[in-house]
Amino acid sequence: MTTKTSKRLLVTLLAVIFCVSESIAQQTIQLSGKSQGKRFDGIGAVNGGGATSVLLKDYPGQQRGEIMDLVYKPMFGASVSALFVEIPGDGNSTQGSMPSHSHFRGDFNFQRGYTWWIMKEARKRNPQLSLDGTAWSAPAWVGNFWSQDMADYYISWLTGLRQVHGLEFDAIGCHNEKGTSYEFAKMLKKGLNENGFQHVKLHGFDNWGESKMDFLKDMQNDKELQEAIDIVSAHTFSEIQLTKEQREMAESMGKPIWNSEDHIYRKGFDVLISIVKAFNDNYIISGATKVINWYDIAGVYPLEPYSCDPAMLLAHEPWSGHYQVREALWGYAHYGQFTRLGWQYVDDGCVNLKDGGTMATLRNPKTGDYSIIIETKDAKKSQTVKVEVADGLSNNRLCVWYSNEKEQFVRKKDITPRNGSFSITLEPNTVYSISTTTGQQKGSFANIPQPKPFPIPYEDNFDGYMPPEQWGYLPHYTADLIGCFELTERPDHKGQCIRQTVGEHTLSWAPEWHHYTILGDSAWTDYEISADVYLNPQDEAAVMGRLCDVGSGYGIWAKGYYLKLDDKGNCSLVITRGKLDPKELIGDAEQQAAILARTDIEVGGEYVLDSASIEGIGPCQWHSLKLRFLGDELTGFVDGREVVKATSARYPCGMAGLMAPLQEHRVCTPYFDNLKIQPVIRPMYP
Repeated sequence: MTTKTSKRLLVTLLAVIFCVSESIAQQTIQLSGKSQGKRFDGIGAVNGGGATSVLLKDYPGQQRGEIMDLVYKPMFGASVSALFVEIPGDGNSTQGSMPSHSHFRGDFNFQRGYTWWIMKEARKRNPQLSLDGTAWSAPAWVGNFWSQDMADYYISWLTGLRQVHGLEFDAIGCHNEKGTSYEFAKMLKKGLNENGFQHVKLHGFDNWGESKMDFLKDMQNDKELQEAIDIVSAHTFSEIQLTKEQREMAESMGKPIWNSEDHIYRKGFDVLISIVKAFNDNYIISGATKVINWYDIAGVYPLEPYSCDPAMLLAHEPWSGHYQVREALWGYAHYGQFTRLGWQYVDDGCVNLKDGGTMATLRNPKTGDYSIIIETKDAKKSQTVKVEVADGLSNNRLCVWYSNEKEQFVRKKDITPRNGSFSITLEPNTVYSISTTTGQQKGSFANIPQPKPFPIPYEDNFDGYMPPEQWGYLPHYTADLIGCFELTERPDHKGQCIRQTVGEHTLSWAPEWHHYTILGDSAWTDYEISADVYLNPQDEAAVMGRLCDVGSGYGIWAKGYYLKLDDKGNCSLVITRGKLDPKELIGDAEQQAAILARTDIEVGGEYVLDSASIEGIGPCQWHSLKLRFLGDELTGFVDGREVVKATSARYPCGMAGLMAPLQEHRVCTPYFDNLKIQPVIRPMYP
């Protein structure tokens, strides 16, 4: 054998040895029951930040219960340990608005809306579930959000939660994403303490962006503020993590760190693994012990913004009972079914993996049980992790559950530790939950109803909701985009109707537009919507149709058509084309008209297509409005008589709605009754 050949063989042998050693190389993690780690304060989701579950209230009882089980029942589905709700304030806060318990000063009604029901049903399933929340908007009478009136508003809501619904909040925030007020935090904390809510932790300030934690420096030098703020909180740590300095400031003051709203806008399996990665990173990088994602149950119309991607479950069809579980739900389950509130993080087991991915370890300080949650989203190859367990952690057999693109939340073969250690090989782009606990399951229900279109013809005279508080004062299938269209007695006492009850500009989280509610099917083309309207002095009311857009989530300007009537008999047929940017319309009137006539661009704003003045119309009277769509032909009727007509091909299909127009200094508060929607059949010509 030549020297050259020997060298080649030696090089080959060394390469083989190197490859083998690479393939069997492993990361060793040492877990100790004595390891320092923070208290685990839960993972969960927001219900609110928009009327996120407004259609859930209308589901048949069986499916409604199944949906709640899948999200909140322990050891079944998502099994979340924390629920964060919007404290309703009548204003739009993304998809829509939710009715306040106090529309005006001195008004207290703790049955309005469905948020109370969500909390009770969730707590019924999990008595240990933590309850938290804050306000996005507030009624006009509050005046200034950072005020004593707003502090009193919060206290009255907590009082109703306690006295009427038998529930207690664990924590409350100052305001959602609207800056800071140190004086308000002190004021609210004082109010909590003086009104029997000493146990309710106050967190602040729930902002997002680069400056969201700037208040920490001031907090260090303000003892009263330190005493008022129990927990430091902010949003979207998955996008902008806490710096090392910020984390150290919070920890030096002994304050837990909470992520009170993160956003995982992804699809398919990517949302599942991204949720787990966000939960792991939130603790490993930012030290957050509670992570809340926006949002839980998409009980909204598909037309509305964010109607799918963030949610763990879609509930778009109460009339059919159909719902759909997204992969996202099983991302929560990888934490929810393996952890409990009050556990502790094991810091030595909360690490970045050498070959990509993250690992978080939590333990039960009473029993020694522990769980390890791993994701390998960024891994490029398989890797082996050896775990050595000591100092009071359980040596029991471990269950292993995993999810990948092909299958989600599936149990693998158990692991039996030997001599206090075990190894596991991790595949790329996979989630693993490894635990000494038992009882996990992939909950499901058979015979979920098949999807069906919204029923048409459709009508509602609103007399069937007795007592109205049983329904939260909200009729079936309407989704308020802003304001509150709630059940009430007719002004002539001849039965029940609905009224838009918010008469002033709210302290809205998002920019306002006309107050309106929607229902129906985005695919509707030729149909007519009619309703009886009762106009108070100076009121206007409208029926809407072919609504194909309701805004971006921050602003709710619609695209479609409406027929409007005021208390003096002025009637107009209007096309609404979304938010108007003044830069879109340039030139003189003729040039602007040419721009508006183009079909290849979308210029916002509202434009009258036809108008009329009708005799005999006055305030405090009932009149019938009807808007008919037949191809490109739009026709408006008042009291059965055709009064306006136009041709428009811009919006060929869309949902129906009712509107209370926004005026300069007020919002109209008309009554609506005898809502009808029925198809219009195109005539057959020879």
